[in-house]
Amino acid sequence: MNISEVRGKRWDAVIVGAGHNGLTCAAYLARAGQRVLVLESRARIGGACTIEEPWPGVRMSPCAYLCGLLHPLVIEELQLPARGFSWSPAINGLFVPFEDGSSIQLYDDDALCEQEIRRFSERDVPGWRAMNDVIRRLRDAIRPPGPRDMWIGEAPTREQLEERIGNDEEARHLLFDWSMAEFAGRYLSDERLQIAYLGQGVIGTNASPFDPGTAFIHFHHSCGRMDGLPGLWGYVKGGMGMVSFLIADAAREAGAVIASGMPVGQIVPREGVVLEGGEKIGARVVISNADPRTTLNLLGSAADPAWRQKVESIPIEGCTLKLNVWLRELPNFRARPGIREPHHFAQINTPLTKDEWKAGYHAARSGRLPDRLWTELYFQSVHDSSVAPPGTHTMSLFSQYVPYQFAGGENWDDRREAARELALNSLARFCSNIPDAVINAEALGPPDIENHVGLTGGHIFQGECLPAYMWSNRLRARTPMPGVYLCGACTHPGGSVIAINGRNAAMAVLADMLDANAASAAD
Repeated sequence: MNISEVRGKRWDAVIVGAGHNGLTCAAYLARAGQRVLVLESRARIGGACTIEEPWPGVRMSPCAYLCGLLHPLVIEELQLPARGFSWSPAINGLFVPFEDGSSIQLYDDDALCEQEIRRFSERDVPGWRAMNDVIRRLRDAIRPPGPRDMWIGEAPTREQLEERIGNDEEARHLLFDWSMAEFAGRYLSDERLQIAYLGQGVIGTNASPFDPGTAFIHFHHSCGRMDGLPGLWGYVKGGMGMVSFLIADAAREAGAVIASGMPVGQIVPREGVVLEGGEKIGARVVISNADPRTTLNLLGSAADPAWRQKVESIPIEGCTLKLNVWLRELPNFRARPGIREPHHFAQINTPLTKDEWKAGYHAARSGRLPDRLWTELYFQSVHDSSVAPPGTHTMSLFSQYVPYQFAGGENWDDRREAARELALNSLARFCSNIPDAVINAEALGPPDIENHVGLTGGHIFQGECLPAYMWSNRLRARTPMPGVYLCGACTHPGGSVIAINGRNAAMAVLADMLDANAASAAD
């Protein structure tokens, strides 16, 4: 659909941004009979959850790489499996090698994992059980299967969360207080086991694992229920972008129109939007899937002052370096040699010592690259050979910490290659064939993510996800500006490929439309 066709219609709702949450919102609104237009500035839909081809025959998502929090309600209601959604759980858990030549594979199967723990540190088996049990108790309390899941609908207050938790003090501390180091140290005595877990508390978070609240980050990523498998993550057939593409199919089937290559320049409350080229598109409501700072800029002087202040108070500076890597063969880990072993079917972390974690965080906050990076690795091609040419593999390498801005006047164009080499060298400490196995590698620092995907600050969750910025403290779908809503990761329940954010926003829009129609009829 071209601009003249878009302008020629009156829309009930215009959605700014065709990321997976915006597409989800569109699908639900269109299914309810609303005339919905989704406007995407880039040529390709999906936002951070899409599929690109950085090299011929290699299919990768620029940011999102693994699925685990996609909400079962959205999967069911939008009939994603019937549309082709299929995923392979990474049941081999988390593999962590250490520089002393030891290693551990923390299987998702409890019996297998206990064998590893027992071989590694017999005295920590009870603590490991207790650590996983508090996660299970908290997940069951606030995210039970079905309609009582507190991710659905309006965000709960702290009081409502505490009522669900009851007298479970450990669960309360996990949700609100503990650092990741404190959480791991409470239950595990072996130093290597502790550092094996530290990275799980800072994924996408500009905080140290020694900072209060980082244990919640681990919980947030452990409370999915896809296919009734609590806490499991896995690989989507065809690549992560298929999530966005299949939701887009559901939206189009319901009647929504998705127009790419049409950047919005202004949101006008009660009226609609103005494209960057000056064309006006009228709509009863506007729902922004853009991050809150971008939405604020699009609103300009129309933004409510108190709302503006809240948006500006949310930390949104990213600290992650993402490498998309094309490999001749899978990494060969010295601790467990081989290039197609059980750990290649798992998530892999290359750890840092506690001192290295502290030094790395301080370096990045000071505008410098650290000496070493923590890395998390995923191999889509092991589970799905369609994403790479025969005999080769893809590797998604996610690492922390790097600065958004460098000190001393340098920028990412000056330091991108150094950051790329740092990430690969951080992996090479544990592997005998890195970097030799690398055919090519694309490095995306925070400004690259910002420019490539459109996330202000390069923050992959549209703003910080520490407890102070979650639940009822997160931005609401409803804004103070009449007819303006949010549906992205900046809203409840937060970041990752979840899609319930988009559904929550659609339900808020539909409820308000119903109320407005009722009020109009009464008059």
